[in-house]
Amino acid sequence: QVHLVESGGGLVQPGGSLRLSCAASGTIFSFSINSMGWYRQAPGKERELVAKITWGGSTNYADSVKGRFAISRDSAKNTVDLQMNSLEPEDTAVYYCNANLRASLYGVGDYWGQGTQVTVSS
Repeated sequence: QVHLVESGGGLVQPGGSLRLSCAASGTIFSFSINSMGWYRQAPGKERELVAKITWGGSTNYADSVKGRFAISRDSAKNTVDLQMNSLEPEDTAVYYCNANLRASLYGVGDYWGQGTQVTVSS
């Protein structure tokens, strides 16, 4: 498996900011990344796309976060960051890192991080 290590979640007040980071690594086989992104799931709701970025640089954002969140990648380090500004209580969810990649042994597939909690509350 490819390991996705997430960091940056926490508790913030409305209007605050957080920066989520995700690093993809493989120890026994090589891989090349097609895209990485962040999804979130609030209690009782379906998992939804927040933002994703291809390794060619194209991005896609949920309408609810456009203008507030920005996703970026470092192709040399196989990492993605999600800068989250002007956070709202509605942003409260578990955020999951996703990677779509081609592994040398298995071909193209999706991998997921364990999730990190983001809570926006006063």
